[in-house]
Amino acid sequence: MAKAMCSLGACLAVMLVVLAAAVAGVGCSTVSYDGRSLILDGERRIVISGSIHYPRSTPEMWPDLIKKAKEGGLNAIETYVFWNGHEPRRREFNFEGNYDVVRFFKEIQNAGMYAILRIGPYICGEWNYGGLPVWLRDIPGIKFRLHNKPFENEMEAFTTLIVKKMKDANMFAGQGGPIILAQIENEYGYTMLQPENIQSAHEYIHWCADMANKQNVGVPWIMCQQDNDVPPNVVNTCNGFYCHEWFSNRTSIPKMWTENWTGWYRDWDQPEFRRPTEDIAFAVAMFFQMRGSLQNYYMYHGGTNFGRTAGGPYITTSYDYDAPLDEYGNLRQPKYGHLKELHSVLMSMEKILLHGDYIDTNYGDNVTVTKYTLNATSACFINNRFDDRDVNVTLDGTTHFLPAWSVSILPDCKTVAFNSAKIKTQTTVMVNKTSMVEQQTEHFKWSWMPENLRPFMTDEKGNFRKNELLEQIVTTTDQSDYLWYRTSLEHKGEGSYVLYVNTTGHELYAFVNGKLVGQQYSPNENFTFQLKSPVKLHDGKNYISLLSGTVGLRNYGGSFELLPAGIVGGPAGLAGEYRKIYLDKPGNKWRSHNSTIPINRPFTWYKTTFRAPAGEDSVVVDLHGLNKGVAWVNGNSLGRYWPSYVAADMPGCHHCDYRGVFKAEVEAQKCLTGCGEPSQQLYHVPRSFLNKGEPNTLILFEEAGGDPSEVAVRTVLEGSVCASAEVGDTVTLSCGAHGRTISSVDVASFGVARGRCGSYDGGCESKVAYDAFAAACVGKESCTVLVTDAFANAGCVSGVLTVQATC
Repeated sequence: MAKAMCSLGACLAVMLVVLAAAVAGVGCSTVSYDGRSLILDGERRIVISGSIHYPRSTPEMWPDLIKKAKEGGLNAIETYVFWNGHEPRRREFNFEGNYDVVRFFKEIQNAGMYAILRIGPYICGEWNYGGLPVWLRDIPGIKFRLHNKPFENEMEAFTTLIVKKMKDANMFAGQGGPIILAQIENEYGYTMLQPENIQSAHEYIHWCADMANKQNVGVPWIMCQQDNDVPPNVVNTCNGFYCHEWFSNRTSIPKMWTENWTGWYRDWDQPEFRRPTEDIAFAVAMFFQMRGSLQNYYMYHGGTNFGRTAGGPYITTSYDYDAPLDEYGNLRQPKYGHLKELHSVLMSMEKILLHGDYIDTNYGDNVTVTKYTLNATSACFINNRFDDRDVNVTLDGTTHFLPAWSVSILPDCKTVAFNSAKIKTQTTVMVNKTSMVEQQTEHFKWSWMPENLRPFMTDEKGNFRKNELLEQIVTTTDQSDYLWYRTSLEHKGEGSYVLYVNTTGHELYAFVNGKLVGQQYSPNENFTFQLKSPVKLHDGKNYISLLSGTVGLRNYGGSFELLPAGIVGGPAGLAGEYRKIYLDKPGNKWRSHNSTIPINRPFTWYKTTFRAPAGEDSVVVDLHGLNKGVAWVNGNSLGRYWPSYVAADMPGCHHCDYRGVFKAEVEAQKCLTGCGEPSQQLYHVPRSFLNKGEPNTLILFEEAGGDPSEVAVRTVLEGSVCASAEVGDTVTLSCGAHGRTISSVDVASFGVARGRCGSYDGGCESKVAYDAFAAACVGKESCTVLVTDAFANAGCVSGVLTVQATC
C-alpha cells in the first residue's frame, strides 16, 4: 500500500488552483487503496479513465481532447511515456512540441481531472520499437528487459528523469497535482513465460518494483498484465477486451482495468476493426457489476503516428483505434454518447458500489443478478451473457427484458436506468467534403525533383566498408527507414544473369549500373523474402546497389529487439533526407515543365501549395493515386503513406453482430470494414500545422512511383445524424461544435427502418413525428424532441422511432 502526504507549503501553493477548479482530481490528495478501490483523500473512488497519448496529437489539440473526455463522463486521463521520443540519441533529450509531457499533464490538471502516468519505459503501444531507443543496442552486454546492469542502469536513469520532471512541476497527488497512479514496466508476462528467461525475468521484475518505489512519488505503482510473480510492493492490473472475470491473485488489491480496448490498431494489409458500442458497454457494465473500481479505455483518443513513430512492422499512420474520439478528435457517435450515459449511471452509484455488501445470484446459465446493499438502499445489475437469446428476469416482482449479450443497471433495483444493448444517443456519419476553397486542389500546380541516387550507384558515396552484411536496425540506429548496400565486380564482355537477394527487411530495391532492375516488399508477418531479378552486365566494372527499407520496427514479443531487419551495411537514409528537402529550404531546384510532371516514377519528390480550408473542421490530405512514401505539410511530417496497399478481404467484413465475444487480429470474425479498399487514404493535417491566410506547402516523397494528380485537401465533418427511441424517450440530435446546423429531416419512421444511418429507407412513416422534428431541428445546431404516442401511425407494428437528419 502506498500513500501520498502533503506538506503545508504544497497545499498552500495549489490553493488557488483548487478554488478555481473546485473539482475532484485537482488539489492536495492522499492516495492509498484497499480491496475495493483507490482511496483518494480518505474516500473510496470510482475512476473512469481514458488513454490519450500526447505525441499522437498536438499541444493545440490537447485542451479540446481532454475537455471532451471530461464531458464524456471521464474523471482521469492515462498516457504512456515515450522513451525513444524523449531521448532519441543517448543523453540528448526532447521535451518540446508534442513531446512536452509536463504541459500535457498540466492540461489534465487544468481540466480538474486525475492522471495515470505509465512510464514503462517499455510501452508496446504499437509504437516504433515499443518505445525503447534503438541506441540501447550499442551498449555492450545489454539485454532488453532482463536482469542485467546495462539495461537497468539506462532504464533507471530515464525513469528518474521523468519522475524528477513531474516532481519539479508538482504533478504528483501529494504535491497537489493530478497523478494518482504510476506504472513501471508493461505487459511483462509474455517475456517471463519464455523458459530460458524465467530466473532473469524474476530478478528483473522485482528490481523494477524496488527501483520504482525508491523514487518516492507518493502514489501506488502498478504493473499491468503481471499476474504471475507479482512483486509485493506494486498493484497488478488487467488488460484486454473483457476483465470482469479477472481478479488479482493478492488480497487487499482493488480490481483495476488499465486497458479496455475500444477497437484495434490497423496494419497496412488489414481492414479496420470496429468494436461495437453495445459490446464495449457490456464489458464495462460487467466489470463494475463484478467489483471493478478503476477502468481505462485504451484508446479514448487514438490519434496519429506522425513521422516514423508507427511500429509493427506495417502499422498504419492512423491510430484511430475506433475510439470514442476519432483520429481527428471528433465525437464518434454513438460510442461516445452511449458510454457517457453509462458513466453517469455508474458514478451515481459510487457510494453503494464501493461500500455496500453484495451478493451474486445465478438465474440459470449465463444470467446473473448482483445486488449491492448499503444501509436501507440497494442497487442492482442484471446480465444476460447469452449471445443468441433474449431473456426475461423477474426481480422483486417486476419482470425485466434483457436483450442477448447485455447488462441492465437498476440504481434502485426497480427501474432500469441503462441497458448496454439499447442505444439511445445519436449515430453520426462523418463525411469528407471538398469546399469552395478546397476545390483549388483540382488545379494543384506541382513541381518535382528526382531523388539523387547517383552517389549510391558508384564509388562516390559510402560511410564505411565491410566484408560482411550488417543488420539494418543496428546500422541505421533508427535514423531512417532506408539503408544502402553497394558492391562492384569486374566482368568480361556482356552477359545476362539472375540476381538473387535474400533479406529480412521489409522492402528492397535493386539497381545494376544505376538502373532499377527489381523491387519487392514482403507480406506482413513474414519479413523474410528473396528478390529475384534478371540483370545484364556490361564489359568492365559493374555496380550493384541495394536499397533496403523498413516500415516500422517491431514493438512486441519476447526478445523482439533481437529480430533482424535488412541485409545491408552502408549509408543510412536518402540524399533528400540529408538535405531536408521536406523543409523546402531556398536553393532546392524544383522542376516544372508547363505544369506537367512525371508520374509513376520511383524516388521522386513532389511539391505543391494550397490554402487552409476555412472554419475549424478537421483537415485531411487525400493521397489517392500515390503508391508509397512520406508526406509533409509546412515541414511537419504527416507520417508514412501507402494508399496503394489494399486491405485483404476477410470474412469478418461481411458480418457485424455485437452479440458475442469480440476478437481482433487473426481471430477476427466480425465487424471489419474497408476490405478491398486502401488501408489508409486520408492523412491527418492538424490545424496547428497550417498557416492561415497564406499558402501551405505540401511535399511528398514518392518512393515506389505514383500519380499526385488526384491528391486533394479535404475536411471531415458531420453528414447524417440518426437516432432510435421508444415512446417516453427524448431524442437529441446535434451537428457538432463548429456552428453547423441541421438542414433537413429525412426520415421519421415509427416502424421498421431499412438500411443504415445516412441511407435509411422508412418503414412506417409518421408525418406527426416528421413535422415535430422538422419544426424543432431544422436550422438549429441541436434539438431535443420527446417521443409521444401521437407519433405512431395506426398499423405500425414496431414501437421504435427511427429519425435521420442531415447536417
